[in-house]
Amino acid sequence: MQELFNEYQKTILQKNINNTTEKLIKVSREEMTESNLKTLVSLIDLTSLNVDDNTKNIQDLCLKVNLLTEALPSVPNVAAICVYPSLIPVIFSNLNSRKVRISSAAGGFPASLTFIEIKKREIELSVEAGANEIDIVLPVGKFIEEKYEEVHDEITQFKEAAGKAKLKVILETGALSGYKAVRKAALLAMDAGADFIKTSTGKIPQAATPDKFLVMAEAIKDFHLKTNKMVGIKAAGGISTPENALIYFTIVKNVLGEEWLNNKYFRIGASKLLGNLLDKIKELSEN
Repeated sequence: MQELFNEYQKTILQKNINNTTEKLIKVSREEMTESNLKTLVSLIDLTSLNVDDNTKNIQDLCLKVNLLTEALPSVPNVAAICVYPSLIPVIFSNLNSRKVRISSAAGGFPASLTFIEIKKREIELSVEAGANEIDIVLPVGKFIEEKYEEVHDEITQFKEAAGKAKLKVILETGALSGYKAVRKAALLAMDAGADFIKTSTGKIPQAATPDKFLVMAEAIKDFHLKTNKMVGIKAAGGISTPENALIYFTIVKNVLGEEWLNNKYFRIGASKLLGNLLDKIKELSEN
């Protein structure tokens, strides 16, 4: 893996990252338009990953998605619904639109600390149940111990287990110490076959942050320049307001470009963001 890291070697100065992040946060305030907010709706992975999730509340989540197009035909629907593996059949039975993807947090989510055979089988079963996207967690403990080859091999096996389903690799950036570690994790995951790299599980105190998201976006840009492969990016964890979501939108727009501003390459994982976006869209449309 050292060869990979050397190939993408780049000086990362905290001051530069902080300055760029602050600049883009200011720019994001100018992006508060009805059109951009509608785009944000289309980027949402509507997520429910709670210990008390059950058939009824996931049916209600599906109903919300089913009614969105009917109630607000000018607003695009969400990109996906994301749940735990055992609840995939509930989505499959209750979701009307097949354009909305079915995503599952699998592979030993959220800690990725079970046996690799169990992780792989859970991914396979999730796909068999109807998931066409899989969110897995990079084995953070192994990464911190610098067992990079093991981490790379594990993600490669997860990619194989996912088959045709898109594989989103959660870096859990809040558990990684420093920007260099975030960049290494991003490069490792992409080289192992990740279709998306994602910030967080939302299960530890520090979730998505604009500065580490910026580092991830720059890693994707560098990877694309060398390989011509477009890898997606997903922000998740604590994103609930239009203002906050627009920060991540602005980073993607300015670092990766317009090509990434669609749900094929950019997602926001959230549970409360949708309602807040719809309220803001209504407010702007009435003014």
